Amino acid sequence: MNEERNDPSAPGADLRRNEPVSISGQVHRQLRNAIIRGEITPGVALSESEIARQYQTSRQPVREAFIKLAEERLVSIQPQRGTFVVKISVADVLDARFVREAIEIAVTREAATSAPLSAIKELRSLVDRQNLLEHGHNDEFLALDEEFHRTIALSVGRAHAWRVIEGIKAQMDRIRYISLDAATPIALIIEQHKRIVDGIEAGDPTIAAAAMRSHLREITLSLPDIAGRFPEMFERE
Repeated sequence: MNEERNDPSAPGADLRRNEPVSISGQVHRQLRNAIIRGEITPGVALSESEIARQYQTSRQPVREAFIKLAEERLVSIQPQRGTFVVKISVADVLDARFVREAIEIAVTREAATSAPLSAIKELRSLVDRQNLLEHGHNDEFLALDEEFHRTIALSVGRAHAWRVIEGIKAQMDRIRYISLDAATPIALIIEQHKRIVDGIEAGDPTIAAAAMRSHLREITLSLPDIAGRFPEMFERE
């Protein structure tokens, strides 16, 4: 096992984010989460002035948040008409999965040889916390899932790679949120997370990468069933 794993100064030794979040960042995060959770449904118009009042800010930060949401394909900004939440695009989900897989498997392979012991311990803790959650706590489960994947990236100093993943996976997140109860068993996700950590801790890039690949491809298995159950959430393609 790489000596770097015992080095407290190794990348990822400090896994917490301390950077301040701008007003536009806060607005973006709140709206993104609401769309992903289905609290704001497809077709709903977002009012720039209304949201600005809600956050007690000017319209510029809200406009910036809308632009970022549009880049993530969560909203459509239509000149002279407004900003609307879009339906889930199966093609976008599959494209995002393809790109995310390429990046995150590379990061996982690197973690298998370079992640410090503190990061591996944190990953184990996150999986244990997921396992202890009672049924129906989807928000907490997905927050821990997000932290799990982010921790792997930061453990080897790949903060930019994680930001790229965050920017492309919004459509995947919408699927993940509704698939927990409808298609993908939580126990399976937890078991997949354990296999990923096992591979990283064993220092075996091949096993770790294979476990991550299987985990990320789970969405392609559940996607047809989800689209069939929630046709109002999906674009006709």
